[in-house]
Amino acid sequence: MFWDDNHDAEEEIEAAAAAYWAVVTSNMLQARQARNERRHKHRLYLIREELLPNPRVGTPWQRLWQSQSNRAFVTTMGFDVATFRRLLEGPGMFGERWDMSSIPRNDVGRASAPRTDRRSLDGAGALGLILHYLGSAMLEVTLQQVFALTPTTLNRYLEFAEEILYETLSVMKEARITMPHRVEDLNRLSELIQERHPLLEGAVASIDGLSLVSQTSDDPEIENATFNGWKTSHCINNVLVFSPEGVFCISLSHS
Repeated sequence: MFWDDNHDAEEEIEAAAAAYWAVVTSNMLQARQARNERRHKHRLYLIREELLPNPRVGTPWQRLWQSQSNRAFVTTMGFDVATFRRLLEGPGMFGERWDMSSIPRNDVGRASAPRTDRRSLDGAGALGLILHYLGSAMLEVTLQQVFALTPTTLNRYLEFAEEILYETLSVMKEARITMPHRVEDLNRLSELIQERHPLLEGAVASIDGLSLVSQTSDDPEIENATFNGWKTSHCINNVLVFSPEGVFCISLSHS
């Protein structure tokens, strides 16, 4: 009888312990699920299954590129077809740099041979991607849809494309922004302005402004932490100085 009582007590203790750990495990799973649900609310991106299957076939970007429409190019990227191709094609231009350079990764060094056949975008697509990004306030999730890219690939391509676009513009005479230094050049610009405005003496350039809408987070808490809350929109203000020949001399930006 004494043995039976001890045996029953041990069984009760084991049952209570099992019930306890069942409750603990259940609470842990519920807490993990709740945490994941909170995180998913802030994960504003798409995964591969939610995107078009092939970034090089049938995407909105491919449709735009095949159209070769000046109106569509200017609307989405700020450049007409001829200017886009000027940036893209030729020795030292964006397309060659994209094909000849390895995209930096943790497991791939810059000296490694590029594997262009494995890339989701060709040179035209990469240039279109960075111009869409720089020329609008488009959210990254929208860029994912337009170019059919996952978040990791999108961010890696944006960073690398911005780098080689800068390198491309650095060697282009048309992209240089400099003020004339010679007196003869300043006098010639002043004469051009006086032909249209005879009473305006000594002017060599004009000033204009441009406000570009800046991308903001859809999360109110993140937006509140990174932007002034008293403005209805967030813009980058540009002050542009250009000569009467239509050449930019100075460009200043501030947010």
